[in-house]
Amino acid sequence: MSAKNRTVRVFRYHPETGGDGAFHEYSLALDDESKTTVLDLLLRIQREHDPSLAFRYACRVSMCGSCAMVVNGQEALACKTVVAALPSGPISIRPLNHFPVIKDLVVDMDPFFDKYFKSAPYFDGPTDQTEPAQIRPDSRERKLIGLSTECIACGCCVSSCTMVAQHPTYLGPASLNRAFSLLLDSRDQLRTERMAAVLESCYACRTEFNCTQVCPKELSPTRAIKHIQRMALGTSVTANPRGNEAIAETKPDVGQATVAADMPTDLHGTDLCRRAMLKRALFAVGGVSALATGSVLGMSVVGPSLDPVEKKRVRLGVTEDFAPGEVRTMMVKYSRMDAFHEAEIEMPVMVTRSDENELVAFNSRCTHLGCEVHWDTMRKLFLCACHGGAFNVDGSVKAGPPPRPLDRYPVDVVDGHVYVEVS
Repeated sequence: MSAKNRTVRVFRYHPETGGDGAFHEYSLALDDESKTTVLDLLLRIQREHDPSLAFRYACRVSMCGSCAMVVNGQEALACKTVVAALPSGPISIRPLNHFPVIKDLVVDMDPFFDKYFKSAPYFDGPTDQTEPAQIRPDSRERKLIGLSTECIACGCCVSSCTMVAQHPTYLGPASLNRAFSLLLDSRDQLRTERMAAVLESCYACRTEFNCTQVCPKELSPTRAIKHIQRMALGTSVTANPRGNEAIAETKPDVGQATVAADMPTDLHGTDLCRRAMLKRALFAVGGVSALATGSVLGMSVVGPSLDPVEKKRVRLGVTEDFAPGEVRTMMVKYSRMDAFHEAEIEMPVMVTRSDENELVAFNSRCTHLGCEVHWDTMRKLFLCACHGGAFNVDGSVKAGPPPRPLDRYPVDVVDGHVYVEVS
């Protein structure tokens, strides 16, 4: 395979030089784009062109969230974004929005975590129990929380949210998503305090689904926010005891547009129309009227996101593409409805063909903590680089902490064409 040249435009900013920063272009020859990530591009630029290029990364398996940045205008993890999945042409890489830039692609995450902790993101269990509480994985409570507990605090959702810049007191999608997972936990003892801390911020959400679109863990903070509002219909909430003060910026954002002076930024000021309507529905309307309004509002916004997800059949190729005993990693692309939002899904599927000609498609996520799994040709094992998990070619656990075999997708062969069923 001949090498292909790609132009990479990287945002550069040095704190000693100051200014607004600028994009620098680098040309890289790539042997195989399907095996090259955006993080690989940055490492090559740092190694071959400019060692002063600054960016964060750690786990390289989309678990730590350190390498979150904006790639071709959309928030993503550099270690998870494969170059082959990007359109042809220059690749643009810049730091996350709404965060002060420290240097190049490194941003100051302090504002993110300051707001994250304002939602009381810690679990406070009962003190009078001698045995741990049990919540079955198939219980309704656990299913409602779903994947919300898988947030890695990368900041992609906050970067994509248009309301963050306009409302300084808005806690943001990540913080509210964490609050949602705890509010639905029947064991937690901070329901009243936590609801009071986060409900005000829910009014700032405009249900644009930007956070849902860009989340690298395929979560839906929008659903979490609307579910909190639905829960509040049956909860008496007093003013936030924490005060919910606005977080003052310590330094300006570099390379970001400045909010105009006449732009409304106070939740208690000019943005009263929507807020007043919701507050009347939640607190002022009593008896049957409140319950009726709550049912319509809650089910119209949250209900569709709780419906069973429609299964999709995606073509992988023909049977001749998969040789017996070999494993191929295929990038699957399809559309999926998430409540009112149509999301474009792109994910790897690992396909193997046994000596008995049985085709099997495995989920590429480790069953331990959801890390990325890859096929090691030399060792003939599926390996998880993060926690040392290893799986045999049939998906069974070989070593490490995974509690069960790799998850499988249903495979169907029609007239020699191979299809996989995903959701």
